[in-house]
Amino acid sequence: MTVADFIDLRSDTVTRPTAGMREAMATAEVGDDVYAEDPTVTALEADVAALFGHEAALFAPTGSMANQIALQLVVPAGDELLCDADAHVVTYEIGAAAAYGGISSRTWPAVGAEIDPDVVAGMIRPDGYFAVPTRAIAVEQTHNRGGGGVIPLATLRELRRVADEHGLALHCDGARIWHAHVADGVPLAEYGTLFDTLSVCLSKGLGAPVGSLVVGSAEKIARARFIRKRMGGGMRQVGILAAAGRYALANHIDRLAEDHAKAARLAEAVAPFGVLAGPVRTNIVPLDLTKHPLDAKALATAARADGLLISVLGPRTARLVTHMDVADAAIDRAAETLTRLLRA
Repeated sequence: MTVADFIDLRSDTVTRPTAGMREAMATAEVGDDVYAEDPTVTALEADVAALFGHEAALFAPTGSMANQIALQLVVPAGDELLCDADAHVVTYEIGAAAAYGGISSRTWPAVGAEIDPDVVAGMIRPDGYFAVPTRAIAVEQTHNRGGGGVIPLATLRELRRVADEHGLALHCDGARIWHAHVADGVPLAEYGTLFDTLSVCLSKGLGAPVGSLVVGSAEKIARARFIRKRMGGGMRQVGILAAAGRYALANHIDRLAEDHAKAARLAEAVAPFGVLAGPVRTNIVPLDLTKHPLDAKALATAARADGLLISVLGPRTARLVTHMDVADAAIDRAAETLTRLLRA
């Protein structure tokens, strides 16, 4: 049995390009992007910048690189970034902020999307006193380890006020910001007005095979291009990949609502067993098995034996993620499998 034979709910990164996306890739006009001569990349960057109401954007091969480029734009080496303890930038990026940017990170307790701006404000360290000065705040929209939670617009506006009051930058790890846009109806440009920099991902729910973008001012993105090259991210005829991203933006944003509905169905199936870790707002269903006889590894092993793949995030923490490659019938089978295993 190959991975293709499983119902794969491990992540929305496992999606495969659609037929229409493959056609767009095959016919893409290309050039050398290190020389800024790839017209498809240039068009993608202009598209994304316009969506968020910013001056410019830069195509990067991965979300981690896009985040780390953005952080280096707003936090000088030796200074401090504030974020939450479960943030992707300090959990899943292998210490890159420190290793590449010389950035010191300090975190508030993990609360997913339920951020208290007063707590964040109380952590800010000013210049002087031989302490590391805070230069930027980073948030994650939607929040991966926070169960796909959506940070409310009012919270983001208050964080913007806090950042302005203290002369700080505000960065958004917007890997799944498209989901927040669909879930709450907040225009992408309104999100854009709140942040100095954003990273946005094309290879998760939107289904492109690769790629993220850094979004910001023209001045910042000019410097970002230099940082990307330093990090090994200079690419050549990459319009083939940018074409997939342009196709995804044109065809796959609105359909994210389908993934949210599928996640809600899975949440309804597992809720009676007391393992739902929190409300399901988007395409991520978080499972807390603390009070269940099965731990996360045992559940994942049993599910795999029945043709279902799920993620293990901790000894008693698991995750289901819906995406465009999981059909309604597969969601029904996954719900049946999980119900049977959790009931046993």
